Amino acid sequence: MKHSLYGTSSVFAGAAFVSALLSSAAWGQTSPIETITVTGHLERDTAAAVAPTSAPLDAVEPTSVISQDFIEKNLPLSTNYDEAIKFSPSVFDTAPNGPGLAESQNISIRGFQDGQFNVTFDGIPWGDSNDFTHHTTSYFMAHDLGAISVDRGPGTAATIGDATFGGSIYILSKAPADDMTVNPYVSYGSYDTLNYGLELDSGTIDSTGGTRITLDAQGLQSSGYLTNEGQNRKNVFFKVVQPLGENTTLAFVAMYNHIHQHISLGATASQIAQFGPDYGLSKDPTNQNYFGYNYDSIATDFEYFDLASQFGDGWSLDTKLYTYAYYHAGYNGEDPNGGPNGYPNVVSFDGVTEVPGVPGQVLQNSYRSFGTITRLSKKVMFGEIKAGFWYDQQFNARHLVEVDMSDNLAPNLDPLTGAAYGPLGSQNQFGIDRQLTQTLQTAQPYVQVDWQPIDALTLSPGVRYSYFVRDVHALVNVKTGAPQDYRQSFGSLLPSFEAHYMISDGWSAYAQAARGFLAPNENYFNRNDPGSSHFSPETTWNYQAGTSYQMSNLLLSGDVYYIDFTNFIQATHVGGNTIFTNLGGVTYKGVEGEATYMLGEGFSIYANGSLNSAKQNGGGGWISNTPEDTWSLGGIYSNDGLYGSIIGKYVGARVGDGLDPFFTVDMSVGYNLANLTDAVKDSWLEVKVNNLTDVTKVVNIAGSTVGNPNIANSSENLYWTQPGRSVFVSLSIKM
Repeated sequence: MKHSLYGTSSVFAGAAFVSALLSSAAWGQTSPIETITVTGHLERDTAAAVAPTSAPLDAVEPTSVISQDFIEKNLPLSTNYDEAIKFSPSVFDTAPNGPGLAESQNISIRGFQDGQFNVTFDGIPWGDSNDFTHHTTSYFMAHDLGAISVDRGPGTAATIGDATFGGSIYILSKAPADDMTVNPYVSYGSYDTLNYGLELDSGTIDSTGGTRITLDAQGLQSSGYLTNEGQNRKNVFFKVVQPLGENTTLAFVAMYNHIHQHISLGATASQIAQFGPDYGLSKDPTNQNYFGYNYDSIATDFEYFDLASQFGDGWSLDTKLYTYAYYHAGYNGEDPNGGPNGYPNVVSFDGVTEVPGVPGQVLQNSYRSFGTITRLSKKVMFGEIKAGFWYDQQFNARHLVEVDMSDNLAPNLDPLTGAAYGPLGSQNQFGIDRQLTQTLQTAQPYVQVDWQPIDALTLSPGVRYSYFVRDVHALVNVKTGAPQDYRQSFGSLLPSFEAHYMISDGWSAYAQAARGFLAPNENYFNRNDPGSSHFSPETTWNYQAGTSYQMSNLLLSGDVYYIDFTNFIQATHVGGNTIFTNLGGVTYKGVEGEATYMLGEGFSIYANGSLNSAKQNGGGGWISNTPEDTWSLGGIYSNDGLYGSIIGKYVGARVGDGLDPFFTVDMSVGYNLANLTDAVKDSWLEVKVNNLTDVTKVVNIAGSTVGNPNIANSSENLYWTQPGRSVFVSLSIKM
């Protein structure tokens, strides 16, 4: 089905479209809109058309929507979803190698870190089974992104995912164009970054009932901001939308991505002071941080079918079948950037005699998920009844072996590496640190009732049951080095209640109380006796209320939140190891707001801000990596084919880490070449500048060096810095 907002008499048309486009994401539902079978246009003279972020009128928790139009006009082609959301309230992102030129090293929402919040693609949750984190460079590129919604809360009963209590990032793929289009595009800029691609759209094929197809193939190569940390990436995206009659739509999406990247684990303060904030890897093959020893080769794919139907008498059904995979081969020195007191350059081929060499590691982390999502709804006299079920099964194989990087990856049995646990003849004889397979099965049924006692008020009680079971079969377990099998299963009822009230056509308010849940990571149980860890699931009760106001020239929204966190588990990174500590109870609370105002003549101003707090109960300290405050401020011009924006982002002090506040500014200028000639359609020549003011401060703690086992307290902190100013020029031609 199609909806068009052309010619509407409502002054809220542009804002209404943003709200409609993301309504399924904001409510945690899957609908035909989520497969982008709905089309429409933002009214060009509305605040919603230019806003970097905006809150939908039908949101039931704090929500910020980033439109496809903003992504296309403001982000370099190399970027991923993490850069798209960075201007949202309470959000910050660390991209130390430049925009999209390495995985994000930290995405934070209200202080919740990656692995504590949910990410979906067209309604499908995805991520690593061992710790629920995400790889920002491994799937979707900016050119294929539609709108994105950042929901800062656990969602409703219908919000599926393994880690929803910290919020959800809903990524929607771009819709196939209505008209046949050939779109070559290219971008070149800082760090010798070249991005090129070709998108082909079939347009609407009337002879096959309205089929629409898009195919986008692109490549990226860059030297990166950090020294010797280049990236080479190839990506293919395919989407077909097929109407089956008037009330049913079938969509198929397939994506393939391959990336080869050199990557470090951060740099010490002394290295940054000596070599500069862009210090990454060296060209010295005698060092553990030699770029030839530190790289990843990652291949991924993502596919799904979606059948969405609207039947008579208010019934609708949406069913997805999907699979996605991640195949990662990683190579790294034992202690890259370990400094003078780092891990020594010695190896052993017999586990006894040490000889000069370059110790390192080779890892494998490969998995494939299969799953299905079914959602059923029925409109009734008092509102709507919704029910659904999500099932996912992920198969994961992990392998880590100690090697001599300077001797063709020969096994390293140096006792200092901790690899030689087992007796002669065991797997550990070959320098294996871990060799295991695991299966994670997740099942989440839910039911929700949207009750409308009066037209303007919707009350939505609901409950979801979250259950998963992890089976681990280890020939070499991580801590013991011995064979070990174990199973961990967790389940929890997650009730929620939302109230939504339309005060007027352009003004709404909401309140929410909902329970969140996250089962422990797999590596919590990497110990001699996995059952002795005593890490119970993390749970939250989220209480929040807010309002959204939309006029043609003004968008306003604000909210307050209070989160009661039980059994908070904090991770600390030392070298390649992660140490977990249970901090008990933690309280999160804060105030957030955002606004866009059109001044007229194409000019608009934008601002958002947040005050955030995350502290241990009982007078404890701040939780690490939680900014005290964030804010954004910017100006936008959009008129007669000319676009310009300048937007700054401030991230306040993170008390638990002792990191100073920092402020960066991004700028974009573009012109629509269709204003010059009828030979092209919506075609743009653009210049995009990241970090205009060239701030290169330390912005995040990356972890700690491994250190020399023979020297007490030899480990040091590793840091990420803000990448310096970068400039990218792009040309996109649509014919």
